[in-house]
Amino acid sequence: MKFGIERLLQDPELRAPLAGRRVALLAHPASVTRDLTHSLDALAALPGLQLTAAFGPQHGLRGDKQDNMVESPDYLDPRLGIPVFSLYGTVRRPTAEMMDTFDVLLVDLQDLGCRIYTFITTLRYVLEAAAQHGKAVWVLDRPNPAGRPVEGLTLLPGWESFVGAGPMPMRHGMTLGELGHWFMAQLGLRVDYRVITMEGWLPDAAPGFGWPMGTQDQRTWVNPSPNAANLWMARAYAGTVMLEGTTLSEGRGTTRPLELFGAPDIDATRLLADMRQLAPHWMAGCVLRPCFFEPTFHKHVGQLCAGLQIHVEDPTHYDHAAFRPWRLQALAFKALRVQAPAYPLWRDFPYEYEHDRLAIDLINGGPALREWVDDPDSIPADLEAIAEPDEAAWMASRQPFLLY
Repeated sequence: MKFGIERLLQDPELRAPLAGRRVALLAHPASVTRDLTHSLDALAALPGLQLTAAFGPQHGLRGDKQDNMVESPDYLDPRLGIPVFSLYGTVRRPTAEMMDTFDVLLVDLQDLGCRIYTFITTLRYVLEAAAQHGKAVWVLDRPNPAGRPVEGLTLLPGWESFVGAGPMPMRHGMTLGELGHWFMAQLGLRVDYRVITMEGWLPDAAPGFGWPMGTQDQRTWVNPSPNAANLWMARAYAGTVMLEGTTLSEGRGTTRPLELFGAPDIDATRLLADMRQLAPHWMAGCVLRPCFFEPTFHKHVGQLCAGLQIHVEDPTHYDHAAFRPWRLQALAFKALRVQAPAYPLWRDFPYEYEHDRLAIDLINGGPALREWVDDPDSIPADLEAIAEPDEAAWMASRQPFLLY
């Protein structure tokens, strides 16, 4: 199997249109080749390629910024002597001055397959800037490690944000290259856009279901962001990311962030029992294990938390088609309301530069999930009734843009 970056490096014909043009790269720590050479270094070593700038998304080109809303500065690469611009610092959209440094922007970002992961919003922003300034954008495609399944509510009009790039569900099931085509159509953009596709990507193949794990195609996981520690996190992320909008710990400050959740004042054993009573079918495809943990930073730092860990590592327990992390996490919230109706669940704080709307609503692209959790009379079928049509509509609308 070959990723887009590897095909570009190995095939001079693919690179031919770059001759005589200034090239920039948008990348992060997971932008590596199979031998773990960073894409910036691999491209800089190519004869005849004029590399004039680099860009970093949230967490930075080097991935050194731990939390949300921790900005990265611009700097000069000390070895290559080119400017490295931050798209998560003073600005989140590239400026005219930044756009003037290149003719073609290569985008080599490892996504997690979740709408809230801000790299797809950055792709939208650079496509809009490219349309305005007459620049070309090439996506060097990479796998969606969460695979093709779709889940969640469609983002509502007016709920766009840095964690909501457009009207798609939480788990979109597309690659970054495919999403670029969708953004172009959705926004009516005219851009010289192309995707350097992967070769041999099999999103429905076990055991990886999106991430190459076969004997011939096993790939090293490099964190695309500091808390994206492994494939298991990527599988759970479309649900556990909602914890960022709550007072529950999502495991930041532990070695398994966004695979577990909890708080000092909940009964995890009862929570699991209440989840099973409410909607056992929403718990399929994984194993939930009661656990204890003490975060070393972030929420509940230094306090013993009781909670649950979502296990999707063991192929004898993991069912890719049955596992629905968004419903699973929603069910945990609902069960907590049963256990403690007055629990202060929703965290009210500035989230991704939004100050007037609750983080949980920004994460879900509207208030429906929160309202369902808080309604004492609502049942799982009520959430299904609004989620299933959104999911079916997305499955149909994304079809023309799928490349694999």
